[in-house]
Amino acid sequence: MDDQKLLRQHLLELLEGKSAHIDLESALADFPPAHINTRIDGSPHTPWQLLEHIRIAQWDILEFSRNGDYKEMNWPDEYWPNEECTKERWEKSVERILSDLQAMRDLIADEGTDLFAKIPHGDGQTVLREALLVADHNAYHLGQLVLLRRTFEATTETRT
Repeated sequence: MDDQKLLRQHLLELLEGKSAHIDLESALADFPPAHINTRIDGSPHTPWQLLEHIRIAQWDILEFSRNGDYKEMNWPDEYWPNEECTKERWEKSVERILSDLQAMRDLIADEGTDLFAKIPHGDGQTVLREALLVADHNAYHLGQLVLLRRTFEATTETRT
């Protein structure tokens, strides 16, 4: 197996959430809808803000990776939602995250994608770097979401 093929395989596993990382679907499964807008003491974000931030940032990275007409977003204002969420918006955001993640995986799996080539409209970034950025960013915030879910579950169990 050549090096790029092996690297693609490892990246796809990382983006899928295998090995040391939890996958998106498992991390988000059965998240208590009553708490999607709850901010616990000491937490800077609600679960909804974290979820939507994952979606926005992942989409932005994907667009940068594949779209020569990419327009840079304003940090941090355009990366964090201000409004509250509904169960339907939560579910739509999860669907979009999974869809965009699959699009990133498809880009990586495409043997026509040179993982090491500089992205023409960037300033030195490669598709390899962007895929690693998606995996790292998602893992970080998914960890926060899992911790919040477990906190909410423990609080509920304590009350019953």
